Amino acid sequence: MGSLIRQRRTMTCLLAQLVLPLSFSCRTNLPSPSSFYSDRTTALPSGSANLSSKSQIVGFCTKSTGMGDKVVATLESLQLADSVSYLSQREAAEIDEILMGPLGFSVDQLMELAGLSVATSISEVYKSGEYNRVLAICGPGNNGGDGLVAVRHLHHFGFKPFVCYPKRTSKPLYTGLVTQLESLSVPFISVEELPSDLSNKFDILVDAMFGFSFQGTPRPPFDDLIQRLVLLHSHKQTHQKSPAIVSIDIPSGWHVEEGDISGESIQPDMLVSLTAPKLCAKKFYGPHHFLGGRFVPPIIVEKYNLKLPPYPGTSMCVRIGKLPPIDISALRENYISPEFLEEQVEADPINQFRKWFDDAVAAGLKEPNAMALSTASKDGKSSSRMVLLKGVDKDGFVWYTNYESRKAHELLENPRASLLFYWDGLNRQVRVEGSVEKVSTDESEQYFHSRPRGSQIGAVVSKQSSIISGRHVLHQQYKELEEKFSDGSLIPKPKHWGGYRLKPELFEFWQGQQSRLHDRLQYSPQESNGRRTWKIDRLAP
Repeated sequence: MGSLIRQRRTMTCLLAQLVLPLSFSCRTNLPSPSSFYSDRTTALPSGSANLSSKSQIVGFCTKSTGMGDKVVATLESLQLADSVSYLSQREAAEIDEILMGPLGFSVDQLMELAGLSVATSISEVYKSGEYNRVLAICGPGNNGGDGLVAVRHLHHFGFKPFVCYPKRTSKPLYTGLVTQLESLSVPFISVEELPSDLSNKFDILVDAMFGFSFQGTPRPPFDDLIQRLVLLHSHKQTHQKSPAIVSIDIPSGWHVEEGDISGESIQPDMLVSLTAPKLCAKKFYGPHHFLGGRFVPPIIVEKYNLKLPPYPGTSMCVRIGKLPPIDISALRENYISPEFLEEQVEADPINQFRKWFDDAVAAGLKEPNAMALSTASKDGKSSSRMVLLKGVDKDGFVWYTNYESRKAHELLENPRASLLFYWDGLNRQVRVEGSVEKVSTDESEQYFHSRPRGSQIGAVVSKQSSIISGRHVLHQQYKELEEKFSDGSLIPKPKHWGGYRLKPELFEFWQGQQSRLHDRLQYSPQESNGRRTWKIDRLAP
């Protein structure tokens, strides 16, 4: 029987929700599907860029394939929760001059990175299936250009964007951005065509009118457009339906350092700060504050003593501040999947499992061999835990564990169990029920010695499920054994460690579908001409 070989891997995705308990797991680097069978930061001096006193930072990226390095980045961000730099207007201007001067950046490069950061931040919070219609109100300067770039990316992310761009400039950079959007058939709407009440026509309003360099009083038509966005805040206070407002870098009409001085300016739901938050961002009390613009070189970090959170993995944005309270009852996904039909499936459920498992591996999903193992004692008290599948063939599903653990005691009393595989990225799960038996000693020996030496020592040290006085006990015993076997000699497999095999008696394959009309196909054994075959039935979702 082939075994599932577990190795180290770097992860590629994260969404850490702090309002729910966090569970972290090392990601494994799995071989090809066919082989499964048979920063430095410095303290800020007083008077320089100011620090936040209350913020928490959580790394975000678009939904992808696992955790790993992004989990590490998030933990580092949490440790920096009280040390995020805020820039004055002078510092922000100086940094832009250095970037586009001696450091060789062009304005279009920075605009592209900024716009992508904004679009990524929006897509992290507002899903295109629920917040589809986006209106970007763009000013004549760089902030407006950031908005135009963001619109292009939002279009490709599946949103339906519109643009209001009343004061166009003839500069090639901006005319090129307009041409790009026109080639995508993104509608441009004049101020006169906009409804006086924006609350019913759009789901998201992107405020890209003025950035940190703006001074003075907004002139027509932007003064009126700002007031329309202000009006939406009163809708929220009276619990009327209202689109989300997203401001780029600075809410238009705010003082770059003092914030909403009048108390009557835009109150955005999301602020996407660029390069580093500006001082006015301290006065932002909306639910979503992101930092974007992953391009700040170390020379600028050192010159301005900047404290910036690490961006997780390949993400272009990182959340700053606490997550808003989440209504758990409102968390749901409307699955979109290919139909899973009886005439398309394999007659043998093991072959169907292998097919789906290969799909999960090819999709790069996080630990596709992770499975929930449920057992029960003789008096019916059940328990579940996550374990790793280490082999599958016609005889069943194999995993390894400590024979003195709780699950082992329960299997001794009641040698039956169920397995559950959940592959979120494919909207699939597989449930397997059956009887359980130990694998042979030779099979356990072979797998034990294929493991990394650290894992072998860990298996010897851990009296799984027993109560210990602290981690120091494990570390001390591990250190002693590591020294004992430092000559590379064979580490004996403990007698209390080995494998189990579940011999399947029932399978269910589940494919998520829209409106909860999921596909559920059940395989149950039957006798046909003196041999065992599998009957396939469709179950109601």
